Amino acid sequence: MTADASVKAPFVFAAVRRSSFVFAFIGAPGFEPGTSPTRTVRATRLRHAPTQWEYSTRPPGLPAVAMPASVTEILEHVDRLLGCERFRDYGPNGLQVPGPSEVSAVASGVSAHAELFELAASERVQLLMVHHGLFWGDGFRTIDPPLKLRLKLLFDADIGLAAYHLPLDAHPEIGNNALIARALGAHELGRFAHHHGEPIGILASFPGDGLPAGELFERVRQATEHDTLVFDFGPESVRGLAIVSGAGSDFVPEAAAAGADAFLTGEPAERAMALARESRLHFVAAGHYATETFGIRHLGEHVAQRFALRHVFLDVPNPV
Repeated sequence: MTADASVKAPFVFAAVRRSSFVFAFIGAPGFEPGTSPTRTVRATRLRHAPTQWEYSTRPPGLPAVAMPASVTEILEHVDRLLGCERFRDYGPNGLQVPGPSEVSAVASGVSAHAELFELAASERVQLLMVHHGLFWGDGFRTIDPPLKLRLKLLFDADIGLAAYHLPLDAHPEIGNNALIARALGAHELGRFAHHHGEPIGILASFPGDGLPAGELFERVRQATEHDTLVFDFGPESVRGLAIVSGAGSDFVPEAAAAGADAFLTGEPAERAMALARESRLHFVAAGHYATETFGIRHLGEHVAQRFALRHVFLDVPNPV
């Protein structure tokens, strides 16, 4: 895949809550020793906090009120960056609900639903980018009450909605799987998990003799801030790790055929345990939501830096 060269510039993030606690980190998220709260704990904390966590970037010299940018230009740039036209996806990628033609503030979040839209409206953004959009399959025949509520929230706040699913899983720089590999301290080897001819997964490796399996499991928990489900059927030391974020259980046989010692995904299927045992590899499930925060947050930051916009990442944790 030929990615836009501008995506390789360092990302600078600041996580700010309405208190004196502020921290910053540069680049893709990396593994750090120590403990992190689970997303269930964070969800409870968010419900009682005066505001949600915000992940935002404002390049040096950018005024507090950013200058508007063309939504058409933003969407065309993201389409080129992710190569959306190559993917036969489960739903439409790109703009799903139109909003203003120009925007000065954007938000990103994992899944399109009412709570996320309410947070976006409270942040006064004009464009919301998500990983899981509103529409799946060939579209919808009727508007049911939940969809009516969701559309009304977007219309009333005049917020546009754009979704990027498999192209964001697959991207080798800001995709979910590539970012997870880097967060775990692994080195990328290649691609696997083909979906209608396009690889969406990452095959990564750990240097030397590999990583003890127990340490890998803990790194996953730390990186995703989510409790893990582990089927421990692989070797004591993991050298090859296959990653498919979200719901990727059916790619276990392909991971084993590629020589992986462990397979990481988000949401386990019932058949996953038997597949892992028979494939003789470790199976790690770290949460569908938790494994898919990486890419959409980075995409939001990339768009904000590229077009000099205000950006906020809206975290609505889901234990699944």
